Amino acid sequence: MRTVDEEASFGSYSVILPEEPFVWGVSHIIPRSVPSTIARPPYARPPQDDKFRNQRLKSEAVQEPYEGDGRIQLGGEEETKLRASARLARKVRDFASTFVRTGVTTSTIDSAIHHFIIAHGAYPSPLLYSGFPRSCCTSINNIVSHGIPDDRPLQDGDIINIDVTVYLNGYHGDTSETFLVGDVDRQGRELVEMTNAALQTGIRACGPGRPFKSIGKAIHELIHTTSYSVCPSFSGHGIGRVFHRPPWIYHTLNEEPEMMLPGHCFTIEPCIVQGSNPQVWIFPDGWTASTENCARSAQAEHMILITETGAEVLT
Repeated sequence: MRTVDEEASFGSYSVILPEEPFVWGVSHIIPRSVPSTIARPPYARPPQDDKFRNQRLKSEAVQEPYEGDGRIQLGGEEETKLRASARLARKVRDFASTFVRTGVTTSTIDSAIHHFIIAHGAYPSPLLYSGFPRSCCTSINNIVSHGIPDDRPLQDGDIINIDVTVYLNGYHGDTSETFLVGDVDRQGRELVEMTNAALQTGIRACGPGRPFKSIGKAIHELIHTTSYSVCPSFSGHGIGRVFHRPPWIYHTLNEEPEMMLPGHCFTIEPCIVQGSNPQVWIFPDGWTASTENCARSAQAEHMILITETGAEVLT
């Protein structure tokens, strides 16, 4: 529960709450179509008849199988394809930023991203992943992660995280950024600045032979003496042929025993929250995660490739 002092410091912004009457799940949201010529990840390949579609959208456990430690062979076709997917994800993120202005709906942003990705011969990875019904995530103000694009127009003073992932030539590319809508108050701007700093701090902790837990330690050391907290509910993850897989990247103090090795590729994506309560609750849609006390949250995400000599940001 936030204190009076914390509440006063959070600033002025619109709180996002689920619409009433509540609608449970997302089966009422019709996914955008993807041409049959676009290669799909395994979780999006079932037959398209309506009966199966409804079953798929209700599923909460549609995951990609994985094996091994997730490392790719550097200097070969795997690295070339992974880099191409990451480049496209960055291009989509930059394209999405051009739509961030007052009055634009997140559904409009999702539609633009969807068609942009398809036009580049790729598949929008979030679409149908464990039943997610849209092609990107749009998380506004107090929404920490996994916001579903809808018909709410962006308002002056909002902050919005747009999280995009593409599937190109068998590899996923994943990145996100929190953008300012119009005239954002000082507290909102400072939150976004701190979030970007946390991401860069985590990246500087990366390199061959370094422990994965050093990422969370570095972010903790940056944040723990400030008026912000790190949400423990969402982690970074290994990425490549599979959307989400080990290594899991925790942004808080942890005791993960594994080391970063050349060929590891993973995301760092801290969610930084105003105040001392980083806990979340999930909307009736089963996806949208809000802070418990409706404090604002921001997120930033990059893909990191561990090389023989260091760590490279791919997005």
